[in-house]
Amino acid sequence: MALTCTFNRWGTLLAVGCNDGRIVIWDFLTRGIAKIISAHIHPVCSLCWSRDGHKLVSASTDNIVSQWDVLSGDCDQRFRFPSPILKVQYHPRDQNRVLVCPMKSAPVMLTLSDSKHVVLPVDDDSDLNVVASFDRRGEYIYTGNAKGKILVLKTDTQDLVASFRVTTGTSNTTAIKSIEFARKGSCFLINTADRIIRVYDGREILTCGRDGEPEPMQKLQDLVNRTPWKKCCFSGDGEYIVAGSARQHALYIWEKSIGNLVKILHGTRGELLLDVAWHPVRPIIASISSGVVSIWAQNQVENWSAFAPDFKELDENVEYEERESEFDIEDEDKSEPEQTGADAAEDEEVDVTSVDPIAAFCSSDEELEDSKALLYLPIAPEVEDPEENPYGPPPDAVQSSLTDEGIGSEKKRQSSSDGPQAPKKKPKTTNIELQGVPNDEVHPLLGVKGDGKSKKKQAGRPKGSKGKDKDSPFKPKLYKGDRGALPLEGAAKGKVQAELGQPLTAGGAISELL
Repeated sequence: MALTCTFNRWGTLLAVGCNDGRIVIWDFLTRGIAKIISAHIHPVCSLCWSRDGHKLVSASTDNIVSQWDVLSGDCDQRFRFPSPILKVQYHPRDQNRVLVCPMKSAPVMLTLSDSKHVVLPVDDDSDLNVVASFDRRGEYIYTGNAKGKILVLKTDTQDLVASFRVTTGTSNTTAIKSIEFARKGSCFLINTADRIIRVYDGREILTCGRDGEPEPMQKLQDLVNRTPWKKCCFSGDGEYIVAGSARQHALYIWEKSIGNLVKILHGTRGELLLDVAWHPVRPIIASISSGVVSIWAQNQVENWSAFAPDFKELDENVEYEERESEFDIEDEDKSEPEQTGADAAEDEEVDVTSVDPIAAFCSSDEELEDSKALLYLPIAPEVEDPEENPYGPPPDAVQSSLTDEGIGSEKKRQSSSDGPQAPKKKPKTTNIELQGVPNDEVHPLLGVKGDGKSKKKQAGRPKGSKGKDKDSPFKPKLYKGDRGALPLEGAAKGKVQAELGQPLTAGGAISELL
């Protein structure tokens, strides 16, 4: 069952964290599973891609943060925290640094190269329900606590640059639930416990200084139902904001500049929303509810006149009247006009070899795309009836040698044929000691009631399943309490759902919009 999802920087790959500890990477162009990493034993609660797409950092409900090599699927490093992890995030420009938000603790910035950590300063030592996020370029870290206080810290020195308090009109304060930044522009949003999403301009915050009183650009809320928000994020261009309801599978989309509600997308009734992610460069939204990833998009209407301006659609066949010289090799009657304008341009050589960088894949301070970026993953072809050993000795020779060498050598041969020849290097595990942090906290994911059937019972990988997913990752076994594929009902207008044949995990599937 899927719990959390995140797109890479280009939107070509979607990483999904599951409740059996696996990370499933879904290729967004081929619409198939590109890789499955058996990452954790406990459910994956947070994921983040590195800037170049080669690394993934994940957190699980057993308080472990791990970094993964996406191509090989190997674990590079592990960090063990004393309390559950709410969020992990790579520095947008430096993948050596990771921001971690543990429960009931100040945020921690990890340096991966030397396994060191820095605890960020907080406004009130008695209030440690803190959320944090890097800004768009990673120059500053924004933190927010349960008393509505936002601190802006310089990333390199952890010095306080600016601060302000989110108030509810009067002097009353409200808890900060999350801080999200737009990919483009300087805007960011704050999701608070008073069920209002406030949009601010980052430049204004920095000019206000300490204890400033900036006014939000927009206040977004559901005035009718007073909906609390589970997860909010910006569109790829930063012009729209989507928020997922904490009560049901419903997505609200607002236009940032005006603040008007554009659309409400309704999923299946009775399902609880877990996560929402907007595609970085396309008008596509991924949402997770009841272990299923749903992809929302507009129904594309074919417009052939875009290819040929004089193209006409006919309701019925029309007899075509041929012009006298239409199919002549040379038109003898045609007078030769002078080549001007468009005709003259046809004779010019067109450069078809050089590739211009795609503007959507470059930041405003970059001219070229990242040449080392990992956009796609190689997928091994599936063989329906593989031969036992197509390049080895015949079966009878193998049997005779097995009897000679004994059972012990057979086990060795099996282990060497299953995995790579070189022994895997065990990842380094670092224990992060945090002062005054309780060790008996339970992650909110494990304490959620009503979503799925007794999540505590089915969290984690079932016994004896280790290694089975290597043999048949696309044919998972359904365990007791798991739900089958749950494609969404076509609630949104023009929405067509097609269930993918390959389930993400046991009991989870991707239901997809075309």
